[in-house]
Amino acid sequence: MSATDGSARCDVVLPCKDEGPALPGVLARLPSGMRAIVVDNGSVDDTAEVARRLGAVVVHEASPGYGAAVHAGVMAATAPLVGVIDGDGSLDPGDLVRLADLVESGDATMAVGRRRPTDVRAWPWHARYGNQLVCARVRQVTGLPVHDIAPIRVCRTRDLLELGVEDRRFGYPLELLLRAGRAGWTVIEVDVAYARRAEGTRSKVSGSVRGTLRAMRDFAAALS
Repeated sequence: MSATDGSARCDVVLPCKDEGPALPGVLARLPSGMRAIVVDNGSVDDTAEVARRLGAVVVHEASPGYGAAVHAGVMAATAPLVGVIDGDGSLDPGDLVRLADLVESGDATMAVGRRRPTDVRAWPWHARYGNQLVCARVRQVTGLPVHDIAPIRVCRTRDLLELGVEDRRFGYPLELLLRAGRAGWTVIEVDVAYARRAEGTRSKVSGSVRGTLRAMRDFAAALS
């Protein structure tokens, strides 16, 4: 289970909307020394209750959007490092250790995950194709060696707050990379396993072509 306030090496923000079925498995795998901050972004299921029962800090964010949820969680973080991971069970929280090590050692200003699907159904073609297009543009604009829009990442809490990311919707992780590139951050990408999300949950982005197009709209705004 996660560390208590004041003893955490890294606070881990989990932006969640209706992720109650996934949270027990996700929080059970959170590494020692890391504290879970679950941001309930308008759930209609028992996300907040499950998170609280399992010992996570629960933050409520009424404004809809991935960026709004992440920002609320970061503002609640008190540990030297802050990580972000999806709350749907598709990513292994254990990978946060490798990312945190890279940041603590000074090798990276921010360490991010590059998804490697373990199942052909984990990452639909439309979401993967959109991700490739956006990342190619990020490499062109910033020179950062990234191939994924960082669904799992770790950096220093102070660095992230000073970066001043403003997007509050799906464009948040893209704006984060663009600002990191402009700020001269060293960003290291690490392969991470990407599985199908937990039963009983549904993706707001890759779960449908419509969701992917909505995310691409936010990405285009961030790139403009």
